Amino acid sequence: MAKPKEISPARLAAFNILQQVETGAFSSVLLDAEEPRLQSAVRALCHELVLGVLRRQLYLDKIVEHFAKRRLEQLDSAVRIALRLGLYQSRYLTRIPASAAVNESVSLVRHARLSSATAFVNAVLRRAIREANYDPASGVSDPLEKISIETSHPRWLIERWANAFGVEEAEAFARANNVVPPTAFRVVKVRANEADVLDRLSAAGATVEKSQVAAGAWRVSGATALVRELNAAGEIYLQDEASQLVAETLKVTLGERVLDLCAAPGGKTTLLAGAVEDRALVVAGDRSATRLETVIAATNLHGLTSIKPMLLDAGETLPFARNSFDRVLLDAPCSGTGTLRRNPEIRWRLTPSDFSAFAANQKRFLANAAEVVKPGGRLVYSTCSVESDENEDVIPVLDERFRLLDSVRTWPQREGADGFFIAVFAKEQD
Repeated sequence: MAKPKEISPARLAAFNILQQVETGAFSSVLLDAEEPRLQSAVRALCHELVLGVLRRQLYLDKIVEHFAKRRLEQLDSAVRIALRLGLYQSRYLTRIPASAAVNESVSLVRHARLSSATAFVNAVLRRAIREANYDPASGVSDPLEKISIETSHPRWLIERWANAFGVEEAEAFARANNVVPPTAFRVVKVRANEADVLDRLSAAGATVEKSQVAAGAWRVSGATALVRELNAAGEIYLQDEASQLVAETLKVTLGERVLDLCAAPGGKTTLLAGAVEDRALVVAGDRSATRLETVIAATNLHGLTSIKPMLLDAGETLPFARNSFDRVLLDAPCSGTGTLRRNPEIRWRLTPSDFSAFAANQKRFLANAAEVVKPGGRLVYSTCSVESDENEDVIPVLDERFRLLDSVRTWPQREGADGFFIAVFAKEQD
């Protein structure tokens, strides 16, 4: 009896991660956990497969249904995932031979103890490869349905965005959600010299560009190993440009008291402290003890001493006296529709009722935040959502004591950054 062919580590890791995502886990968390166990080339392919399949899931599923002649719901989860992986490789990764994509998917089904489905998977994938020009969106006349299939987003989301900012912009946004985002970082200036870091990256063959979004941000491509090394050493911090912009708008100055209400994972918190060379009191609050540990880890890695972690729930009355802080940042928990490039599974989990539920919490959080801002102080409200329900419709909860100084939106299809909403307020003097 022939020994079963060993499955490549990248495909096996991707298969296992995608199975866990189907049961509610998050791909970013699982990929981070898997990274130390994978070599560089294997890690890159695993990331490509996981995020590529999640970004193109609806389109791939329509192809599967066409060639399988049955609904996706009728297939076992492992079979669905193996078919998606095989199709994604054959349609989008031209450097991978079609035969390898098919054989590995068959092996994955066998690995999942579904040997009875191997012939089915083999047949579906080979038919799809023979008819590689088949496009499930080609015969669709409804423009929103067509965009939904072509960009792999639920139709209700496309319709929602079309109503909010027009069909053309909705399509551009949806297409941008399937583009790999640029790698952005900032130099941790209490740990490293910016010019030295940039010189080292350039010498290693990286292309580094100054961000057009955030003052302290850079984009980098190439020299992946060095970027990872610098990040692990705490000399740089990998952070989207729009996320950096949020913290920059708070404009912290030396000696101020600062409150970051939803601090995890710590990117904005450490930027706030680092911007004033660790010479301000920064209270980092979060309601999750586990997530607060990530703030503590980042604080320690960056060598910052001014950050004081605190377990608190921004939805409850805050444990501070009124008018306690010069600067307050509320980057509120939200739907995350501005981060679909990085977290593609979110699009498959959201429901229409989620936005009102998020907004109700955000209004409560913002009202609580307002009470602890000093007269003359600054309050920044932000989300990584593109939904007006969670943004413009939330800020009226603030009373006449607060004056809107500025509001900013960033978009992946425009700036190439995550989709963020930022509103900056000044609290009037008594």
